[in-house]
Amino acid sequence: MTTAEFRAATAEETRALGARLAALLGPGDLVVLSGPLGAGKTTLVQGVAEGLKVRGPITSPTFVIARVHPSLSGGPALVHADAYRLGGALEVDDLDLDASLEESVTVVEWGEGLVEGLSEDRLEIHVERGAEGEERRVRVTGVGPRWSEISLA
Repeated sequence: MTTAEFRAATAEETRALGARLAALLGPGDLVVLSGPLGAGKTTLVQGVAEGLKVRGPITSPTFVIARVHPSLSGGPALVHADAYRLGGALEVDDLDLDASLEESVTVVEWGEGLVEGLSEDRLEIHVERGAEGEERRVRVTGVGPRWSEISLA
């Protein structure tokens, strides 16, 4: 496992971090986001979407559960899901995230403990509010062989 920690002082810096992460992502990648309500998970995904050059807008998928954002540049689509309202692994299976996993970048908010079985290779990202204002602390952990050779710093 590879772990890196980042700080972002503003929402714009959080989006910029997401765009930097997008440069590492490709078809078949799974990103599992965790953190409390209001921590900045969706803001980070907005940056990932900008980096991947997908159609937006990127908003929290809490009520629709999952959205597919097609690429505007010939790259992979972004599948943005939210497992907050899901009751367990069976409801995750109902989303069929594995059907599009190979050709898309899949980001699941609140997915910790629910979606890790979709791929042995994944980024696990924990976002939390910092001590002041809009500051965010972001811990990125690469799990599996895919991320063993990639620097997250």
